[in-house]
Amino acid sequence: MANQYFIFRKMPELGEEFIIEDKAAAHHIFTVMRADFGDELRLVFADEKVALAEITDVNQHKVRLVKLLENLTELSVKVTVAMGFPKGDKLDFITEKVTELGAYEVWAAPFKWSVAKWDNKKLSKKQEKLSKIALGAAEQSRRAHIPQVQLFENLSALTEKFSEFDQILIAYEESAKSGEHSTFLTSLSKMKTAQKLLILFGPEGGIAPEEIEKFEQLGAKSIGLGPRIMRAETAPLYALSAISAYFELFK
Repeated sequence: MANQYFIFRKMPELGEEFIIEDKAAAHHIFTVMRADFGDELRLVFADEKVALAEITDVNQHKVRLVKLLENLTELSVKVTVAMGFPKGDKLDFITEKVTELGAYEVWAAPFKWSVAKWDNKKLSKKQEKLSKIALGAAEQSRRAHIPQVQLFENLSALTEKFSEFDQILIAYEESAKSGEHSTFLTSLSKMKTAQKLLILFGPEGGIAPEEIEKFEQLGAKSIGLGPRIMRAETAPLYALSAISAYFELFK
C-alpha cells in the first residue's frame, strides 16, 4: 500500500513528471523510507486532490502522476474541536486523534479552570508542534485535509469566531449528569453537507458556569455525551466518533 504525503503544490496533468520540492516530504520519502525507482506514492496536492505517482528518478526526487484517486475520507460537515488548555502534553494526543477522526480544525484557549498557563512564546512553539502532529496524523489516516491548529491567547479571541459557524455545541458535564441526551442528535440532524460545526470541551476542571452562560448568549447549545463523565482528552474523541457514525454509517 502506497504511503501518503502532502506536497503543497498544484496538481500537474496526468502523466506529467515533476519534482517533489517539499523538503519534509522528500526527506521522508527518499531518505527515511528509502523509496526506489518504480515505487508508488499517494500524494495530496494544495487543492486537496489526491493522486497516485510513480518514482522515476530517485536522485532528483522526480515522480510521474499515474492515476487520480477519489477522496472519501473527509466528514460531510466541517467540525472544529475547541477546548480549554489541558495539562501537559494532552493536547498533543487530542490533536493526533481528532485528526484521525475527521476534525476540520483544532482550537484551544485558556478557560477559567485551565491549569495550564502558556505565554505567547510557548503558544507559538506549541502551535507549530501541534501542526506537525496534525500533518502526520492526516497522512497516516489518508485524509486530504490537514486540520488547522489555532491556539488563542484568551477566550474572547475564540468566542469572536462563533459567527462563522452554523451550529455551536458545548459538551457540558452538568448536562450529562442531568440525563440530557437529545440535543446532540437533534443538532446533528439539522446539519447539511459542508456546514460548519463548533463543539466546545472544557479542560480537566470543566467549564465554569459563567463561561457556559457566555457561550449560550452567543448561540451555543449545551449537550450531554451519554451517562458517563469523561476525561478532557476522551470527550472530543467520543463526540467525533458519534458524529462520524451519524453521518457516515447511519444516515
